[in-house]
Parts: sequence; structure tokens; C-alpha cells
Amino acid sequence: MWLRQHSPQHLEECHALILGALRGRSAGASAGSIVLGAGACTEIPLAEVARASDEVVLADLDLPSMRRAREELSSPSLQKRVRLLSSDLTGSVSANLHRLVMKQPWSRFVPEGAAALFDAAASCLERCEVADPPAIEVGEGEFGLVVSSLVLTQLFSYPLLDLLDHVQEIAPELLGEQERHHRYQEAAQAFRVLVILAHLHLLRQLVDRGGVVVLLSDVRGFVFTVQGTDHDAAHRRAIPLVPRTLPDMVRELFEVVEERHWEWVTDVPGKDVLGRGYEVVGYVLR
Repeated sequence: MWLRQHSPQHLEECHALILGALRGRSAGASAGSIVLGAGACTEIPLAEVARASDEVVLADLDLPSMRRAREELSSPSLQKRVRLLSSDLTGSVSANLHRLVMKQPWSRFVPEGAAALFDAAASCLERCEVADPPAIEVGEGEFGLVVSSLVLTQLFSYPLLDLLDHVQEIAPELLGEQERHHRYQEAAQAFRVLVILAHLHLLRQLVDRGGVVVLLSDVRGFVFTVQGTDHDAAHRRAIPLVPRTLPDMVRELFEVVEERHWEWVTDVPGKDVLGRGYEVVGYVLR
């Protein structure tokens, strides 16, 4: 596997946090587990989690990847413990934002320039409904282990990217002007915070008394130019992904049992291609 070769620490850190959380689950807590943003379970020691659980729910929109992860379990008895749940973990935020975008008279704003265009975009973000917490088809307090697996930034970044894709489609010459538009930047940051809080509230809702939560999240991306210089500031550019207040939001809602930080490389640099990676935080929470 590519990750095992280029970012073995990433998998080791994820597995260690999840297995440690399983051991820290109280004896009276539910033996059920759920993984939000499961995908192919690349970061999840699924066999070990299944052995320690009565049932494991994998929740994501990517059903084919979740099926493959379940089929890779060698034991049929373990496969039977794994249930797949196709679920939009945002509670339809992208659909809500899309409806607002489609109602805007963009043809009127484009001739007026960047200020009018990004005022309209900001208005869409300010009015977008964010379910808090989002509803998914499982019971409250049903799980002794709840894992959020590197999905947090996707929950807000995909809707924001969809909005900017629409801007690029109708006014490509204005794309990039959002960086200088104060109202848009404030609206985008407030949107990120709302989506993050809704997800944290979902984690609280799902976990049983005495259970534990593992939150794995990218916090910054980075690009680098030369193989082996991913830790060298002179060859590296950081890209913030979450608000600086994320640690405060986590601590307001949970007791932090363990916190770890590490990095993983997703792409190595090549000719005319930048290397890419992420700084990650991993929490074990009660």
C-alpha cells in the first residue's frame, strides 16, 4: 500500500489512538462502534474493532469503498458484524447551499463586479441551513466507540468548493477575488464553524455513557517542492484548513483523554508536480 511506504506513521498513529480508545471504553458502555467517514477504512483497524464490538456501523456516502473494506475481513463472522450506512454526515448542507445558489440572480451581479458577486455568495453562506446535529439513521447514545475518520474538513470544504466552482463557471475572471472580500471571508469562516460544531454535537449524541470518541482531522495542508523536504520550511507552503478555534471547540464539549499531532504525505513531488501532505490532529475524547 502506498501509505505504508510513504506515510507509515500516519497509519500507526490512527491505529494506536483507535485501539487505545477501545481499551479505555468503560465496562458498562455499549459494545457497538461507529465510524463516520469510513470510506475504505484505510485509517481504521477494522478487524480489531469488529472483534471488540457487537456491531460496527460504517457510515459514509461511498458505499463501494465500505463494501470493499468489509469484504477484506478474512472471517465471515466478522463481516456479519459490520453494517454499512449510506449517509450524508452534513445533514444535506451541500443541497441546502445549492438551492440558495440557484435562486440568486447571478446574471445581474456579474456585470456589477466582484463586490456584488461575492456579497451574493456570502449571503448564500449566511442563510444556509446547517442541521445541528445532523440526523443519521442510528440511535442516540448507541455506541461505546465513535470514530470520526478524517472527514471533518470535507464536511465544509466540499460545499465551499461547489460555491466557488459556480463562480468560476459564471465569472471565471473574478475567481480569486473572494480572498479580498471581507464579508465573504467572514461568512465562509462562520460556515466552517457551524459545520464543525454540528459534527462535534453529533459525536456527543452518538456516544454512550462511558464510551469514547476518536476524532481524526486534518488541520493544515502543505505543499513542498523537493523529495525529502516536506519538513523544511524553506521548501514548504502551509494551507490552513480548520479555524484556529478548533481545539477550544473540542475542549468545550469533551474531556480530552489523549491528543496527538503528526503529518502524512499524500503525493510526492515530481516534474512540474508539487508534493502534498497534511498536518493531522488525533483526539481521544470522553
